[in-house]
Amino acid sequence: MKTVTPATPPVVLKPQGCTNLKLRQLMRRVAQHYDAEVGKTGLKGTQYSLLSYVLKLGPLRPGELARAMKVDASTLTRNLKPLVAAGWLALEPGSDGRSRLVSITEEGRDKRTEAQRRWRVAQERINQLLGAERLIALHALIDESMELLAPSTGVEDE
Repeated sequence: MKTVTPATPPVVLKPQGCTNLKLRQLMRRVAQHYDAEVGKTGLKGTQYSLLSYVLKLGPLRPGELARAMKVDASTLTRNLKPLVAAGWLALEPGSDGRSRLVSITEEGRDKRTEAQRRWRVAQERINQLLGAERLIALHALIDESMELLAPSTGVEDE
């Protein structure tokens, strides 16, 4: 007579901890690596990104820039001020008397080029620390998660 062993119930995996906290911790750790390198140029990582967006897309209206960067208008205004004060970005009159355009200055182009060299150092270091396979998987997971978490209204992220 054959004895029947009861099947082992499947293990149910449950996420542990707060996803928001874990993502913020990872973001801070990654940002520290980039800020340590880009900071050698006198820029914060966010300022480097802003110069890069304006170089690529500008001149453009602040609202268009905020949408492209997925930040709100007040955050953009706050981040623009030191770059305009340093002479790296300019706010110029737009096509009518009420609009303005953000553009990058020649000094801003130079500063962005300097910062890009440091950004590459940081990028290579992250690539080395995490490894290509892990980074590819991480990028795919982030992209998929962004898609799944996108608002169902069809409205672009802000």
